[in-house]
Amino acid sequence: MTTTDSEQLGAAGNGRRGQSGGSRKDPGRRERIARAAITVVAERGIERLTHRAVAAAAEVPLGSTTYHFATLDDLLAVALRQAAQDNVAELREYADRMDSGGDLAAVLTDLVLRYLGPERKRTVVEHELYVAALHRPALRSASTEWDAALRDLFTAYTDEVTGKMLAAVFCGLLWQGIVREPVPDRDEIEMIFRRALGTSAAS
Repeated sequence: MTTTDSEQLGAAGNGRRGQSGGSRKDPGRRERIARAAITVVAERGIERLTHRAVAAAAEVPLGSTTYHFATLDDLLAVALRQAAQDNVAELREYADRMDSGGDLAAVLTDLVLRYLGPERKRTVVEHELYVAALHRPALRSASTEWDAALRDLFTAYTDEVTGKMLAAVFCGLLWQGIVREPVPDRDEIEMIFRRALGTSAAS
């Protein structure tokens, strides 16, 4: 990539009030508020997100949330970017297994099963934030940045076309998995990735 994930996902869309990145006495406050917004969406849904609820979850004064994020769309946008940044960072940790000669199809299968199993709740919340961009134009740049970061990550381990296809397959499997019962089994998921990669089953 030409920029780091955090630069790509965090540079755009910061409101005037959030440019400072937090108060000098509490430099992590902005990020804490963003993570609290994700928590509130998980518990209440996007439509019930309020500055007051986020302030309570972040354990900060109400004025802090309105100082950093003037509107709820500003708050949702930074929550989406935070979720994207966390997601890409986690994918990079898994990518170490690819660098050390791991089976790419098997690694991606492990990830899908994790996101649809132990991490299912978080996956649902991330997708709620992502799809909110359909009706909230202020969120679209954050959603686009997330797509680009995933595409660039997969492309780093394959060719450009295959990387784009893997990103689409990966996201598609997660979308289907959060609404489908039962969740696809390992063999089905791995077969799809191997077909996309043009590889045979691991021996």
